[in-house]
Amino acid sequence: MYIIKVKGKVRIPDYIQLRDDSFVLIAYFRADRPLKNLEKYGLVGKEDELKQIIEKLPFSKLQKLEFV
Repeated sequence: MYIIKVKGKVRIPDYIQLRDDSFVLIAYFRADRPLKNLEKYGLVGKEDELKQIIEKLPFSKLQKLEFV
């Protein structure tokens, strides 16, 4: 799974995209709001780690989403 942070403009907030290994968009949500339905993406119990990753993630840089 891959993650990218997209910079918003003026009134449009920053967004996060989650993409699968084929780079198909599987989730799209605001960076300042928690992702819902985490079990759908296999991320249950990783909310805090995901939040930390999002805070440190640079804009417009696609990264492999890996948890420690």
